[in-house]
Amino acid sequence: MGSREFKADILLLLTALIWGLAFVAQRLGMDHVGPFTFNGVRFLLGAGALLPLALRSVGQSHPSDFLRPARGGSIGLWGGLVAGVALFAGATLQQVGLVYTTAGKAGFITGLYVVIVPMIGMFFRQKATRGDWIGAVAAAVGLYFLSVTEDLSMSFGDVLELVGAVFWAGHVCLIGWLSPRMRATQLACSQYAVCGVLSLLTAFFTETITLQGLSGALYPILYGGLMSVGLAYTLQVVAQRDAKPAHAAILLSLEAVFAALAGWLLLDESMGSRGLFGCTLMMGGMLASQLWPKGTKALDAA
Repeated sequence: MGSREFKADILLLLTALIWGLAFVAQRLGMDHVGPFTFNGVRFLLGAGALLPLALRSVGQSHPSDFLRPARGGSIGLWGGLVAGVALFAGATLQQVGLVYTTAGKAGFITGLYVVIVPMIGMFFRQKATRGDWIGAVAAAVGLYFLSVTEDLSMSFGDVLELVGAVFWAGHVCLIGWLSPRMRATQLACSQYAVCGVLSLLTAFFTETITLQGLSGALYPILYGGLMSVGLAYTLQVVAQRDAKPAHAAILLSLEAVFAALAGWLLLDESMGSRGLFGCTLMMGGMLASQLWPKGTKALDAA
């Protein structure tokens, strides 16, 4: 492993840690504000914190300059817009889901995007390996033990997190395609701004925004905006330039473990033996999907 790959892996591990702890901040923040308000303020805060770096990366001082693409075309404009919409969808489902489920369960269900990414690749004629299929089955069985009750039902929050995982998978695919074509800070800042604006517009029509609520959620919002958004998402974009795709997926999947540990330590959450068994299967599925040699002949879809 080269030094650049090693540094990228360290950045991805740090990203996973920050994101795992963010699940706790996101739950605490909603004791005072609604999910759309929380997301809107934190993503705009992250975009604002990153804007000076975005401007510096293009050597300009006007806020609109960071939309200019690195190598011609219009990618700088529509790339950030599309990534921001995907981010808005994933972040919304995750944040609303946290109203109805625990931080630990949300972390593991969200982490299923690692298994979903290869499935999405099949629509672009990318063959799924044996490991991808084994990982998908293990993750599905694990999800059953983690979330499905004896009467074969799932909580509303778990369902939202599961749908959100599909959008997170799409977002990861988009970032992987856009990162080599745009400046890292340019892509990160523009997608945060789009997500923040969409979230606040939704909050304006569906929630009551008060200064008292924002003040009560100040510290969770600061962590969510400056650390989880401004720092961690940017580290992801920067690190994915040099990290191997398998390394990136494995390290980022540890977000689920950090979320479960943080929920246990800080929120006194407990999953029970059935839930822990499900988490173990899900993590095994995530790892199998990424560690299985990609040169192995893929199984047919049938």
